[in-house]
Amino acid sequence: MTEPTPRLADTLRVRLSAWIEEHQLKPGMRLPSERALAARFGVSRSSVREAIQQLISSGVLISKRGGGTWLCEPQEPWSEQRIVEPIRQLLAADPDYRWDILEARHAIEASTAWHAAQRATKADKERLRYAFDALIQMNDCDDPELAAQADLRFHLAIAEASHNLVLLQTMRGFFDLLQSSVLHSRQRMYTQPVIFNQLNAQHQAMFDAVMAGDADAARQAAMDHLGFVHTTMKTLHEDEARQARITRLPGATQVTRKEDN
Repeated sequence: MTEPTPRLADTLRVRLSAWIEEHQLKPGMRLPSERALAARFGVSRSSVREAIQQLISSGVLISKRGGGTWLCEPQEPWSEQRIVEPIRQLLAADPDYRWDILEARHAIEASTAWHAAQRATKADKERLRYAFDALIQMNDCDDPELAAQADLRFHLAIAEASHNLVLLQTMRGFFDLLQSSVLHSRQRMYTQPVIFNQLNAQHQAMFDAVMAGDADAARQAAMDHLGFVHTTMKTLHEDEARQARITRLPGATQVTRKEDN
């Protein structure tokens, strides 16, 4: 079966949107099956599938695994979902967009640290201290995933202390995007003592600057930290990719076994 042309999919998307409006379907209601819609519009199921995917990407529909396609519930006027959903589509198509996200984090967290140093209340500082203490306790933890989660909570505590909703929601969305694709690299960072010690020192510098109300120092500490994370993760990723290429070489398995012996 040939793939539907973009023009046909676009036309069908408009027709499907009009049909939804005509039948006064409300958020939370389920669409008919792809087979039923294909018969209704006189097109192939692949055409229907492409049109539905376009409406999913635009936030009109949502696909539930094993449960069909539904009209999305209305979102809050402001949410991280609205910020990151277009980026999620890019990341799904090309995982290398994660480096763009990390670059964005570099700029955003420099701002949250700067504002947090100026605006943190007594309650904010108590929460930040709690998050930092939890992070330090991970020094004796054998679970790198827990260490990574403590890391995220520390960064979010700084963002919350910035009292800037846009920056906070954007950071939450970015962390959600990066969780699956970066967690493995974070785990590797936490299992290497040299890297782990540097991360600790960087977190300490960020914490001290925010608690002291030194906005410029807080911003510089955040920039130094995110620059280090970006460079380290990229190096780890390149090392893994290089090792994967080596294992695909003819005879690589035998060589590896000899080295293991």
